[in-house]
Amino acid sequence: MATSTLSQEQKYELITRRLQEVLGGDIIKQVLQERDAKGYWGTATTGKPHIGYFVPLTKIADFLHAGVEMSILLADLHAFLDNLKAPLELVKLRVEYYRYLLVSVFTSLGVPTTQLKFVVGTSYQLSEAYNLDNYRLCASITEHDAKKAGAEVVKQVSNPLLSGLLYPGLQALDEQYLGVDFQFGGVDQRKIFTLAEQYLPKLGYKKRAHLMNAMVPGLAGGKMSSSDPNSKIDFLDSPALVRKKIKAAFCEEGNVEDNGLLAFARAVLIPIVNLRKEQIELGQEAKLPVYVAADAPAGSVFTIPRDEKWGGSSHYATYEELENDFKEKKIHPGDLKKAVGDAIISLLEPIQKDFESNKEWQEVTAKAYPSEAPKAEQPKKKTKVYHPPPPGKGKNAKAASGESTLVVEGNTVATPAGPVEGSVGQEAIDAISKGVEDAKVNE
Repeated sequence: MATSTLSQEQKYELITRRLQEVLGGDIIKQVLQERDAKGYWGTATTGKPHIGYFVPLTKIADFLHAGVEMSILLADLHAFLDNLKAPLELVKLRVEYYRYLLVSVFTSLGVPTTQLKFVVGTSYQLSEAYNLDNYRLCASITEHDAKKAGAEVVKQVSNPLLSGLLYPGLQALDEQYLGVDFQFGGVDQRKIFTLAEQYLPKLGYKKRAHLMNAMVPGLAGGKMSSSDPNSKIDFLDSPALVRKKIKAAFCEEGNVEDNGLLAFARAVLIPIVNLRKEQIELGQEAKLPVYVAADAPAGSVFTIPRDEKWGGSSHYATYEELENDFKEKKIHPGDLKKAVGDAIISLLEPIQKDFESNKEWQEVTAKAYPSEAPKAEQPKKKTKVYHPPPPGKGKNAKAASGESTLVVEGNTVATPAGPVEGSVGQEAIDAISKGVEDAKVNE
């Protein structure tokens, strides 16, 4: 269905489907009566994005299908303000890394990037007008409200910096300066969204709608986070590393709570199948992902491949069917891990091929994340091994006469090399006797 043939109701359905929560849906409906909506999704350019980003990026395909003018905010200033996760010099490089990655992911999903507008935060956030509005906002927002709004987004520490309190207000101002009708983000940003709804009108600006997707649990349960390597899979993780992380993921038999693998199937894998089906219906070049078996019944959205001796493969037309079978222990955790792991590897393959063929992207990555860059192998230092000389050789060799004792009489020391005269202390005697095997001192 082409965008131009969609009704207002169909556009609204596309914009709001598969979301966990919508605040201000009536605002979008009112806009659609006059024109196509405008929205934005922002990401702070800090750590490397993980596969949880598939959730909002897949949803953005719905917005574009509904005719939304969509902006992607690369929030470099926000990244710097969030408890100094990275200095400004690195943040600027990471903006380029994010741009390369996001374009590659959108392309792999069949989403035309020509319909997207990429905006770098500091391109307008350092302007006089923006800063004046920031001061006006600071004069309105209490410390309590600012801290509460950023509780789930800004890194929480025992002695927080003032920059973390500025973060929520700046994100609210972005709605005005990007000229949008709605902001899209994870449900973890809900408190920032409600702060924007409360305070932007106090500056004389209109209230915007806010759309929220569900958060994908990490591999060990809880939130998938860029700062926790054990909770996430990066877009550039090798197939071997993906399988290793999936193998260690929490996946208790019959337990569907905090199961990151099932959640990923619901939020990413199955929506991508439906997206591909819609692209095919629109006459676009697209094919179903490999995690839907070629012999699967029509309408299938996911396949658990199994050997015939274990009952053969299982095909599912909905996520609910998949979850129910796992809950009833009809699917072994090992089979689910293999199916989801193979699906993730297939999704990452075209992105990783882009990276491997793009020297500029590789160079930016090494500079933007220097601590993760592969280090050149240092030549191994040769370890000296002491080999004692054979008997009768070397500095410890006995005199040819066979004399091996030290005789001390008065101020004279008799040695195998001849007498040593003078005042002789114990240290001198020890020095002379060092290295002589079985030395015997006669007093």
